[in-house]
Amino acid sequence: MRSEEHPYLRIADELRNRIAQGDWKLGERLPSRKQLAMAYGVGANVLQRAQQLLITEGLLEGRAGSGTYVRKPTARRLMLRSRHLGLHSSTHFHADFGKYDSLGTWEAHSNVRTEASPRIAGRLGLEPGELVVHTTYEFLIDSQPVQLANSWEPLAITLGSPVLMPELGPLAGRGVVERMAAIGVQVDSAVESPRPARATVKQALVLGISAGDLLTLVERTYFDVDGRAVETADIVIPDARWKVRYELPVERPERQAYPSDGTV
Repeated sequence: MRSEEHPYLRIADELRNRIAQGDWKLGERLPSRKQLAMAYGVGANVLQRAQQLLITEGLLEGRAGSGTYVRKPTARRLMLRSRHLGLHSSTHFHADFGKYDSLGTWEAHSNVRTEASPRIAGRLGLEPGELVVHTTYEFLIDSQPVQLANSWEPLAITLGSPVLMPELGPLAGRGVVERMAAIGVQVDSAVESPRPARATVKQALVLGISAGDLLTLVERTYFDVDGRAVETADIVIPDARWKVRYELPVERPERQAYPSDGTV
């Protein structure tokens, strides 16, 4: 009954079974949607909806301008995010990739005078429309994008200083903590809020995944000793490639001596 009411579910079952039977090998391109729609006697919209369901399930992947392919399983790397942020650990790539940083690089582009949206202004404690430095990042391993980030810093903090551009100048790429320290701003804490999200078409094209794939979106904000937000960022982590783990310290109680007879 369910498949009769929703024909795309029947087509999805057919495609799923054919993939399981090996009619199409891992990494192989499927026939065009037009060909498959004609073969199953359905409209192109029904076929597209069926394929989108399998893309969401991780069985297929769509490649812009190329077609739809049987998705190859990918090994998930471990991304360790620690509460202990040292002087250099605020560098996006090093902080987020740990032992993989020797393999990785990143590309960045900054706009110095960007008006803060209401969402970003709220995170930075600014009025909407106040100017910020907006930097976009693509993090690469083996020349392939594996993570994205958007960073915003209040222009009033770094204007006229040598650290105005995060990826240019004497402290290029050294991270928020060290750059801010160079202009007398002491970063004291960071707050991260992770949540699940789905890849947009634009994110999917850059990361080489499918639109709708599961992401972990981390909203991170750095604060100075006075509680002022000095930077906020959205970090986009594709779930298919990264297993995110948080390392949190445990405060130990002071050791106490007790009488040998067991009395307290």
